Amino acid sequence: MDRFRTIIEPFRIHAVEPIRITTREERAAAVEAAGWNLFALHADDVLIDLLTDSGTGAMSRDQWAAIQHGDESYAGSPSWFVFLESVTELWPFRHVIPTHQGRAAERILFSVIGGAGKVIPNNTHFDTTRANVEATGAEAVDLVIAEGRDPAAIHPFKGNVDVAALESLLAARAADVPVVFVTVTNNSGGGQPVSLENLRAVRAVCDRFGVPLFLDACRFAENAWFIKAREPGQADRAIPDIVREMAALADGMTMSAKKDGLANIGGWLATNDDALAEACRNVLILTEGFPTYGGLTGRDLEAIAQGLREVVQDDYLRYRIRSTAYLGEALDAAGVPLVKPFGGHAIYLDARALLPHIPALQYPGQALAVALYVEGGIRGCEIGTVMFGRHPDGTETPASMDLVRLAIPRRTYTQSHIDYVIEVVGAVASRASELRGFRMVEPQPAALRHFTARFEPLS
Repeated sequence: MDRFRTIIEPFRIHAVEPIRITTREERAAAVEAAGWNLFALHADDVLIDLLTDSGTGAMSRDQWAAIQHGDESYAGSPSWFVFLESVTELWPFRHVIPTHQGRAAERILFSVIGGAGKVIPNNTHFDTTRANVEATGAEAVDLVIAEGRDPAAIHPFKGNVDVAALESLLAARAADVPVVFVTVTNNSGGGQPVSLENLRAVRAVCDRFGVPLFLDACRFAENAWFIKAREPGQADRAIPDIVREMAALADGMTMSAKKDGLANIGGWLATNDDALAEACRNVLILTEGFPTYGGLTGRDLEAIAQGLREVVQDDYLRYRIRSTAYLGEALDAAGVPLVKPFGGHAIYLDARALLPHIPALQYPGQALAVALYVEGGIRGCEIGTVMFGRHPDGTETPASMDLVRLAIPRRTYTQSHIDYVIEVVGAVASRASELRGFRMVEPQPAALRHFTARFEPLS
């Protein structure tokens, strides 16, 4: 099959969900009523929803069947043990703490280890990770390699940590660093992968300074596929084996099962540290639930367990990565500026390059995202100055990049849907010079403002 150009989805469609077809006039009215914030739209007013790949995918027949095995016992449910076995088959940490989603795992962990004066380095923190770090008074520091901050740079592992910068930070402030994080794949930087070589180097630096290493592993299977495809010496390895090596290089992890768990809700926190696990479980019991369900139903635990078995299958990952690249290749051929190489879960449009006439503090990413929705009903997500420009002290500066993420839900859209997206993006790009920026209407939320802020278009 590899010699044919057509991408074959490794599944048949078992059930369908209707999409309401809207007019341009209807969409223009809807986004204005939503304060030009795509998060505030009614989902029925969206034709192709690429806002996020988190929890928006289609579950498989076997996941729906597994749901029927869900046991809702409050403590010690059989579904918990099914979940635990599936997690530790790939991530053999001593302690696994289930949560209702990834940001809950982040909140629990950073509430225990964070605080004023602490520093948490990462290749690039995503929005909720940064917000949960900063909510404790700690400082979130991004240390991705230089290529990871250049949308057009070609590098096989643009998510890699700048090891020299990490070493300099730890040499100066190791006592203030309770953990080093690495996000795989690096969502804020274009869904870019991290190599095993880089993880080994980060591990060695952490060991020298006595600092634990954690992974934000939401898209671990996609990262493992890129390692297999791009890293020398990895081509013949099985995906689960690569994942287990990633686990062996870390002391713990946070996870949103809404991504590479192939589920609609759920997550976990895992660690080998007994004392840390006890402290985190105490917070879990206070805020999420008992340690064998952690805010999830037995049905959720069963669905995640099955999803983890499916996500490491070669047929699924080959289709997932190739179908995402199909969108990127078509837009690149049309001259639309993108983050390259293409990530696994999304294509990132370079709004700053496409709209050079819109200053960063007039939110070119927001302007492009709104235009895509009005033009064709496509809902993407600004990853730029709206999301990352505001600092804890209330000041605002341009983010390192202004992107629009087109995140593709797993096993949800067909090639014809993506062909439509290509047409709409091309139509908007052809009149890019006509687009205008936005201003944010006060009051601005103190954190994660992109979820609820309202905007006004500039004349």
